[in-house]
Amino acid sequence: MSTSESTPANPSVRPLPVLRAMIDAIDHELLQLLARRNGLVADIAIHKREHHLPIRDLQREREIIKDRRQRGQTLGLNPELLEGLWRLVLWASRDRQAALRAEVPLEVEPRTVAIIGGNGTMGRCMAQLFGDLGHAVMIADLDTQLTPQDAAAAADVVLISVPIDVTEHVIRQLGPRVRPDALLMDVTSIKTKPMAAMLAASRASVVGTHPLFGPTVHSLQGQRVVLTPGRGDEWLAWLRTMFHARGLELVETTPEDHDRTMSVVQVLVHFSTEVMGRALAGLGMSLEQTLRFTSPIYLIELLLTARHFAQSPELYASIQMSNPAAAEVTDAFLRAATDLRDISGRQDRVGFRAMFADVRRYFGPFTEQALAQSDFLIDRLVERT
Repeated sequence: MSTSESTPANPSVRPLPVLRAMIDAIDHELLQLLARRNGLVADIAIHKREHHLPIRDLQREREIIKDRRQRGQTLGLNPELLEGLWRLVLWASRDRQAALRAEVPLEVEPRTVAIIGGNGTMGRCMAQLFGDLGHAVMIADLDTQLTPQDAAAAADVVLISVPIDVTEHVIRQLGPRVRPDALLMDVTSIKTKPMAAMLAASRASVVGTHPLFGPTVHSLQGQRVVLTPGRGDEWLAWLRTMFHARGLELVETTPEDHDRTMSVVQVLVHFSTEVMGRALAGLGMSLEQTLRFTSPIYLIELLLTARHFAQSPELYASIQMSNPAAAEVTDAFLRAATDLRDISGRQDRVGFRAMFADVRRYFGPFTEQALAQSDFLIDRLVERT
């Protein structure tokens, strides 16, 4: 043990082990307080379910954040850090209420939900979602005793969660077996062709969905899912209720608008990430060398790129090769890259400033939001490294 740890220079200061033990004790008290808070959240969930109240109350959240910032500041605490902390606490509270089915009406009848492809990662995610809401979930996959055909014929809700390149085939195979009074839905990231296949292959109600999140997220709170209504208003209303009850935000659109927008949200972003990864791999500089000099922005880019390449190449190939607008957006990327390379190659600062101004006008006020939110991400990332 060092002298500095065992014998403080200032006799009035407690030894470091004592100070650390006191901090541990205070932290344990905080955990007890959070547990007590969690118990009250459970009571709130019961009240909201009985009185048909939504889980999220934005006005109440704004009041809490304002109060905690002000009280913390009077105690000499950083209000920005307190806001980040309390937003996590509120997020956890909403997740707790959702797990307790606060937004599931008491009169909702439990349904039988068949997940076709339920052993896949998204299939398991959907199985947990509907299971948490009190529905009986059946898993049918290539290696299950329950066949997809039998599951489709028996279930109230048939959810197709299979690879993109076989989705239409599975729909055509199982669609005729789905009961006319049931719901047929999918979770595919392409919507036009699967929707047409579901409507043609069955007489059931049809809703297309696309979860805009990966199946490994820690919570569904605030995550978005796209709905493309096809047939059957009652089942559409039921699905809205179920997704809202698990804290999801819904975006309703047509299959065509979905696919056009996803050509930017998915295809363009994935293409850019893949170009970044391939360029890094081809430059000949070791990853370790770049990490010695990493900035927060480079680290974020690197994490997203490495995350991309840690996943299934078949998934990303299907996403990019199935979207009808893929060629258009990848061509736009290549033109932009060529333009920027030429501007830099000419040492054209006037052209660079003009390009910068054009893009900034496109983003408009979103730039301020981007600065604030990316600062928050950088702070959290630095804390964990």
